[in-house]
Amino acid sequence: MRWLTLYARSRQMPVSLAAVVISAVVGWALGRGGHDGPGDPQMAALALAAGTTAASTGLGGQDVALDRTAAIRWRPRRAVHVLLAGALVAAVATVVQTLGDDLGAPAFLLRDSAGLMGLAALGAVVCGAQFAWTLPIVWLAASLFAPPPESVPAQVLSWMLLPAGTPAGTWTALALTAAGTVAYAFAGPKR
Repeated sequence: MRWLTLYARSRQMPVSLAAVVISAVVGWALGRGGHDGPGDPQMAALALAAGTTAASTGLGGQDVALDRTAAIRWRPRRAVHVLLAGALVAAVATVVQTLGDDLGAPAFLLRDSAGLMGLAALGAVVCGAQFAWTLPIVWLAASLFAPPPESVPAQVLSWMLLPAGTPAGTWTALALTAAGTVAYAFAGPKR
């Protein structure tokens, strides 16, 4: 058996992929409004957060000690894992949109899924792989109940609900993606 197949199975990727698809379909179904243009950013962010939560289950292996003592280089694999998981969540949401109503613009979906996956990677480093989902869900909850984003700090807090191309939203997502990917690549999940 090849290492990629073993890696995917040990990280529960087939089940995670199924959960990502289900969360995107449910988010699309709940966000259907019968209107033209992109849908509600709250529903899109919720669907992407659910997909990221499903994908974050694979940020830790079955045996942390085995991961840390393996003879292969984990840093590049960890970084690629985070980036591909974020791209996969965005791709699934974009493909699901072909059913009809939009969840959001592709740039919006890619920005949010990358930032949320960076948050999940940070969650794996800080809280462990089993609780990697906590940071994206907590940030989403805070942004849903935040006041309207009129100042820059409020825009940073609610970055995942801002339209694509908003500088504060884009830079916050890029910073979270970079910080999460680098931290997870070098430190791995917390024991």
